[in-house]
Amino acid sequence: MDLRLPSVTPPLAGTGTAWRSAPARDAGAEVGFSSALKGALQSVSAAQNRSTALQQEVQLDNPAVSLEETMVAMQKAQIGFQATLHVRNRMLQAYTDIMNMQV
Repeated sequence: MDLRLPSVTPPLAGTGTAWRSAPARDAGAEVGFSSALKGALQSVSAAQNRSTALQQEVQLDNPAVSLEETMVAMQKAQIGFQATLHVRNRMLQAYTDIMNMQV
């Protein structure tokens, strides 16, 4: 008996962009830490927006939206937000350490 659920949600756009190697440079395309961070933040924002939209649809009793799909989207958004907070805290700690260095 197969108990696996089919995946109905597409993967998050930009998921893992910060961990991949840099793509080939286009003319004028910005490649670096700032673009990777911006992409990751946009991905987290999109996951949170999707989670909110699914929650609203569940509350409105939309039969096309399952509770399971909504819960998975909420967990993805929460994990992405927590990872973003950890990155921010590490960056602030590094900045503080650099500023406290004696010259």
